[in-house]
Amino acid sequence: MTKKIAVLPGDGIGPEIVAEALKVLDCLKQDFGLEIETEQALIGGAAYDVKGTPLPEETLALAKAADSVLLGAVGGPKWEPLDYSVRPERGLLGIRAELELFANLRPAILYPQLVAASTLKPEVVSGLDIMIIRELTGGIYFGRPRGRRINENGEREGFNTLIYNESEIRRIAHVAFQIAQKRNRKLCSVDKANVLECTELWREIVVEVGCEYPDVELSHMYVDNASMQLVRAPKQFDVMLTDNMFGDILSDCAAMLTGSIGMLPSASLDKNGKGMYEPIHGSAPDIAGRSIANPIATVLSLAMLLRYSFGDAGSADRIEKAVITALDAGYRTADIYSEGMTKVGTAEMGDAIVSALRSSNHLS
Repeated sequence: MTKKIAVLPGDGIGPEIVAEALKVLDCLKQDFGLEIETEQALIGGAAYDVKGTPLPEETLALAKAADSVLLGAVGGPKWEPLDYSVRPERGLLGIRAELELFANLRPAILYPQLVAASTLKPEVVSGLDIMIIRELTGGIYFGRPRGRRINENGEREGFNTLIYNESEIRRIAHVAFQIAQKRNRKLCSVDKANVLECTELWREIVVEVGCEYPDVELSHMYVDNASMQLVRAPKQFDVMLTDNMFGDILSDCAAMLTGSIGMLPSASLDKNGKGMYEPIHGSAPDIAGRSIANPIATVLSLAMLLRYSFGDAGSADRIEKAVITALDAGYRTADIYSEGMTKVGTAEMGDAIVSALRSSNHLS
């Protein structure tokens, strides 16, 4: 049966990088017989400009009907003056909530070819392979009450609510432990249990769930220490589990250990494995339209989509090997360029990956 992907290019560099992922997908369809169809829709600022909302009903309907979703990026300074309720980011948060995509998987892998691109010493980051599991539909980003007001002293103030219930923590903990079982059986849960009652509960529930996975070594770390340890000795981590806000911050920190945030994909999954896949970088409006954005994170997001939602490890492996082949050949976008390499633009990097894919088919 043919699978369907809802493609949401979004804003900024989103359309440019998604176009390269679709090139790769077309190659898999033409050269390897992959049976997948796609349909595009608006989201974020692009949707607001046309529909007056960052998440049009037809986009949400398509995302719900499709077997999976491939997203580019949303947001940009153009839409920052808008009311909070219709900013592009509300489209992203809205689709995550509507699809109940509670488990965010963010791998941080340093390819050997890019060790020199990291700002840390090679001996600190060589061989880096971390999986960050971020709870995605709860916590302070969604908690109520929230808003802005004038307090009793006549001052403006803003307020947000950090809240998690037991079932939300328990389900994301199970995901993290199960992924740890497939890796090196080490899980570090990150919280701020010494200050926040909400994350005190987080730690308690994670410990309880951990009793069901005696083969996984569980440790705990406060988020401030975890951020320091990611920079000091990142290879001590295998799987990291944390809440929505902490995960947002720590995953971006981990991304830079790999040399560029433009290299890292992500998966956001529901309880049945349906997901939305996107690069972890933003819309990068400062380079939009200049054809210099790195499409690799989006291409690797497609690989994650095929692996996790469609169960097609073979196609995912082909994509990942093609990316490595392109890097081995010396192709580099500006964010990962170093002297002696071949600097290329967005489309040229996509072409290099497609060429590597086609070559692998001829060799097999």
